[in-house]
Amino acid sequence: MQKRILITNDDGYESKGLLALANALRPLGSVTIVAPSTEKSACGHSLTVTKPLKFIRVDDDFFKLDDGTPSDCVYLALNALYDKDKRPDLIVSGINLGANLGEDITYSGTAGGAMEGTLHGIPSFAISQYYTNGRASLDALGYKLAAKCAYELAKKILEEGLPLDKREFLNVNIPPIDPQMCKGYKTTRGGSRAYDTGVIVNKNPRGEEYYWIGVESLTWQREFDEQSDINALNQGFISLTPIKIDMTAHERMKKVEEWIG
Repeated sequence: MQKRILITNDDGYESKGLLALANALRPLGSVTIVAPSTEKSACGHSLTVTKPLKFIRVDDDFFKLDDGTPSDCVYLALNALYDKDKRPDLIVSGINLGANLGEDITYSGTAGGAMEGTLHGIPSFAISQYYTNGRASLDALGYKLAAKCAYELAKKILEEGLPLDKREFLNVNIPPIDPQMCKGYKTTRGGSRAYDTGVIVNKNPRGEEYYWIGVESLTWQREFDEQSDINALNQGFISLTPIKIDMTAHERMKKVEEWIG
């Protein structure tokens, strides 16, 4: 029986990374694309519950969701495009333009798409292409290594399953190097970002202030931590980080219980 693969992203339906992912996975089965109509970077695991959404057909098995998020795309695809007994065997979110590392996955719409698939009991992974020196460098680099990785992981998952529990997915990050330079895969934990409040303030023609978020530098508290995702990328490895949706600090429950009395 032919395998069914659903893919989404947060960069929008015209993203080169999304199209590269679809082309890479088509030899493995039937690929359906449901992606946002516009870029939804940093939308996290959000669902649109304040207005209706509409599928717009782009091509065969290719839809954009009008102003939808990646989580919307997965949620509605499972409910509207698939029969309950013929759901996808795999959900892949990406290939994202830029890394999703450390705590940034809580912002990431790419991770949100994979998270939504996981909540529905479907093996899922998010895949992102790290780049440096601006998006022009990404265009020059292309998605050869990311596409190769996506194919290898998808094939292994479809044949062997994911070695994860329920409500867990893989977060994959690709180093900014040519495929022949890659040192292989490394299992990692999420690194720790050093966050600041980098915001650009400007004024519109009426003299009113406005703010632009998203200019902070990509710096890390422990960049050379051997187990971290950013360190793996810097060393030329593909980073595989298992993510659990349960964010409870289980080891702190007793301390909170004692604190509250």
